Amino acid sequence: MGILSSILGNAGVVAPDKIETNYAQLLAEGETIEVGFAVFRDTFIFTDKRLMIVDVQGMTGKKIEYLSIPYSKITKFSIETSGRFDLDAELKIWVGSDPSPIQKKFNKKVNIYDLQRVLAQFTLA
Repeated sequence: MGILSSILGNAGVVAPDKIETNYAQLLAEGETIEVGFAVFRDTFIFTDKRLMIVDVQGMTGKKIEYLSIPYSKITKFSIETSGRFDLDAELKIWVGSDPSPIQKKFNKKVNIYDLQRVLAQFTLA
């Protein structure tokens, strides 16, 4: 967990104990949270078994989608860094044989390289 420990100081990264307080009911027995990233109102949660994307929807934020992706089903992923005029970074994740990726934009609070590093650690293992 050396990589995960080294990124916990970055803005946008949420400590596992804080995530577990909010999302413990989503975990399977024996599953542990490794690290999470807060992105606007959404959260990316990396466990030892899967990636969970918590997508807060609507104006009030009362509607929430919980997307669970086993690492073995992620076929590829890409990051796009922010530029001078485009201030948002972007992550794309392809799951299974679906030709359309899951896409998320990130502001500068999240280090997109850290997110990519954690994703690589779990999907390439």
